[in-house]
Amino acid sequence: MKSILTFTGIIVLGIFLSCTGKKNSGTEQEATNQDAELSQAAEWISLFDGKTLNGWKRYHADEIGPLWSVEDGAIKCDGQGHGEGSPEFGGSLITLETFGNFELELEWKISEGGNSGILYHVVEKSEYSHAYVTGPEFQVRDDGPADDTLSTAKQMAGSNYDMYAAPSTKKLNPVGEWNTAKIVYKDGKVEHWLNGGKVVEFDESSEDFKERFNESKWSSGEYPHWNTYKEGAIALQDHGAAVWYRNIRIRKL
Repeated sequence: MKSILTFTGIIVLGIFLSCTGKKNSGTEQEATNQDAELSQAAEWISLFDGKTLNGWKRYHADEIGPLWSVEDGAIKCDGQGHGEGSPEFGGSLITLETFGNFELELEWKISEGGNSGILYHVVEKSEYSHAYVTGPEFQVRDDGPADDTLSTAKQMAGSNYDMYAAPSTKKLNPVGEWNTAKIVYKDGKVEHWLNGGKVVEFDESSEDFKERFNESKWSSGEYPHWNTYKEGAIALQDHGAAVWYRNIRIRKL
C-alpha cells in the first residue's frame, strides 16, 4: 500500500511540474515575442523631428543657409531659381550620420516643373563638388507633360537616375500632393518604391547593371567615384526648385 501511495505521489508531482513548466514556457515565449516586437520597432531611426534641422548639414558648408528650412512640419528647399549647389546658398542637405545597408522611408512633394532627389552613400570630401558625384539617386520631380522630349524615362520620378527607369504605370500624385518613397539597399541589391508600389529593382553585381552603367553619364570619366562608396550620408537634393520632405525615417539592415 505504501508503495502504491509513493508511486501515485510521484505521478501527481510529475504532472504538476509538467503543467507548471508549460505555463512558464508559454509566458516566457510571450515575453520573447514582445521583446522582439519592441526591438523591431526600435530599429527605426527618425531623421527629422518635424521642427528643426538637427542631424543635418548643408553639403560643403558650415551653415544650413536660407534655402533649407522647416515649414509646417516638413523640410523645405526654397529653390528661388538658383542652380544646383549655387555657391552663395545652395547645396544638398545631408545627414550627419552615415548608413550602409538600410531601409529608408519618407514623404515628398514637388513644385510645378520642379526637380530634386533622394541620394544615398553620399561622401563629403573637398574633391567632390556635389552630393551626386558619389551618391546614387531616387529621382524626385514633376514629370510634366507626357510628351516632354527634354527628359528620358530614367530621369522621371521614382527612377534610379540615368540607370533604371520607373515604369509608366507607376502611381504618381499631382504637383502639390504628397508622395511616399522607400529605398531599400542591402549588399548591392536595391529597391525603389513609390506610393506603395515597387518601381525599380536591381542588383549592382549583375551584368545588366554593368551594361547600364557603361551606357550612362556616370561612365564618362567625370564621376570616377560615383557609387563606389557603400556607406555614406542620406542627401536631399537642392536642384534649384521648391521641394518638401517629411516623415523621414530609416533603419539599418
